[in-house]
Amino acid sequence: MEKLEYKARAKVNLGLDVCGRLENGYHEVKMVMQTVDIYDELVFKRRQDPDIILAVDSQDTLGDVSNNLIFRAAKLMKEYFSIKEGIEIYLKKNIPVAAGMAGGSTDAAATMLAMNELFGLGKSKEQLMELAVRLGADIPFCILGGTALAEGIGEKLTELPAPQKAAILIAKPDIMVSTKDVYENLHLEAVEKHPDIDGMIQALKDGSLRGVTDRMENVLETVTIQLYPVIEEIKSFMKEHGAINALMSGSGPTVFGIYQTEEEAKQAAAALKETQKARQIIVTGFYNEER
Repeated sequence: MEKLEYKARAKVNLGLDVCGRLENGYHEVKMVMQTVDIYDELVFKRRQDPDIILAVDSQDTLGDVSNNLIFRAAKLMKEYFSIKEGIEIYLKKNIPVAAGMAGGSTDAAATMLAMNELFGLGKSKEQLMELAVRLGADIPFCILGGTALAEGIGEKLTELPAPQKAAILIAKPDIMVSTKDVYENLHLEAVEKHPDIDGMIQALKDGSLRGVTDRMENVLETVTIQLYPVIEEIKSFMKEHGAINALMSGSGPTVFGIYQTEEEAKQAAAALKETQKARQIIVTGFYNEER
């Protein structure tokens, strides 16, 4: 096989709790992660020489190549599995950047999955997930996909039943958020209410969408919304325009609202566009492959 095309899908956090800080400086989390049907498009081609070549549809997306997660994932795969050939990767970026949707992590996950297939390595998803945590805590989930409980620093994953079908309205305001800065400014002692993650897991098992949406909370909102009040404004707007509930994803600034129907989500999207509160507005849905 010489060429592969991959869709690298984004995620949202249906619930995000931070339980404490570990000795190594990382935060211990407990969260429900969910893949959504927004994806970057990647094309992978084998090369005879050992080089890793990365090209993107917009140079603004790329930054320093050596720090790019796609490049780092390809380099790790080559070194760890002693791959002598090189690889050429083309990325078409569709997932909002620095948005709390794991856009970089899912591209790295796709790179590892594609190289496993392209070079006939025969490694399981579990083996790739174990290796992936070296690059980032979200990457193992992006390899797994679907719906999962994430614990530890995000790398300990337990598969969960998919939520009931719903329409999702994604809105990213025209701001960039540093995940590192958000975690550094999180004061857990001041957090008065923590998400009911266990209750959300039970609601997923019971097939109750309302049981899930009623428990949607994200402790990182206590930091990011203080810095960027527009996040709360978008959340309120979505709920006023038919969302069952709305939440910031990850460390932000992206907000997602859950709607019963695609038509309701599209109507809310049109109304939100007129406010100019968000730069990127997308209507999509949950994505769960058959297991």
